[in-house]
Amino acid sequence: MGGRGRRWRALLPDYARTAWWGIAGHRLAGPDPHRVVQGVVLSDAGVLLTVRVDLRGWELPGGAPDPGESEEAALVREVREETGVEVAVERFTGEYRRSGFLPHVARVYRCRAVGGAARPSEETPRVAYFDPAAPPDTLFPWYHQPLFDALRPAGEPVVRHERQGLGAIWAGLRIDLRMRWSGDRAGRPLRRTP
Repeated sequence: MGGRGRRWRALLPDYARTAWWGIAGHRLAGPDPHRVVQGVVLSDAGVLLTVRVDLRGWELPGGAPDPGESEEAALVREVREETGVEVAVERFTGEYRRSGFLPHVARVYRCRAVGGAARPSEETPRVAYFDPAAPPDTLFPWYHQPLFDALRPAGEPVVRHERQGLGAIWAGLRIDLRMRWSGDRAGRPLRRTP
């Protein structure tokens, strides 16, 4: 069975892991919210987006810092591991404090691609550049605001509080199912001016 068959066979285990972590698993990790760093990676080719192996949809590359690792060093490492692209961190653009399903804090940085070549990895089977003003409509909705905030002219970083409720879960499911069905095609451009 090809790639599409593997994606469909993995659906129930992927959803079970995501549901477990989103509802209860994060509580076992301790009292502090899970923290991740993510990059809006820009180059002449556009903005770099990835598709994870478990929940299929386009997103910003990034991950969690290792103990003792700075956010900037973690972001450089995570982007390189996930995409093959070397980045220079330009500036911190915002913190997104998400409650509800899968509570976490995402700290987002604007980055510039300075080397390497975009390629898939074990964590991210799809990596591509898109027009930053018109990302694919299969970009998960919780990445829209961080992307557009990072595209603003330099200014003070934003702090946003977002609730991930049933609407976000349903939107994520729709995108995931669409991506699995289409073989991870990007979809139509999402039109929005930063």
